[in-house]
Amino acid sequence: MSNAVNGAGGTAGLVNTFIADVNKNDAVGNGKGSRGAGNSSGGGVSAGGGGGGSSASWYESMARAWGQTMDAQASRITELSGTIGGGDDQPSSMIALTSQSLRMQFISNSASTSINSIAQGIEKLASKQ
Repeated sequence: MSNAVNGAGGTAGLVNTFIADVNKNDAVGNGKGSRGAGNSSGGGVSAGGGGGGSSASWYESMARAWGQTMDAQASRITELSGTIGGGDDQPSSMIALTSQSLRMQFISNSASTSINSIAQGIEKLASKQ
């Protein structure tokens, strides 16, 4: 069960996926080292900032990282369900499935809360300009 709890896709996996995705896409948009020579200037939320690159925004990268984390957790739940459906209906298996299901609920709530909070922050910033 330690693999299921500490495997890829946990909190550290989410952060690493997000950081790698942002770095890969140069999505922070700080205007430095951006791809291409766009005509807009400065940073911002969108990809490439002053560069006009076609990569995803950091916000999309975060949402993608949450999605990958949820996909990995759903796979764990599906795997445990399959073992139980295959005849391994021991109490320890049931507890493992229950704990992984609760973990999925926590991940889902966290993803929703973080995405909504950041979206509201971006909306407030946009309304002040």
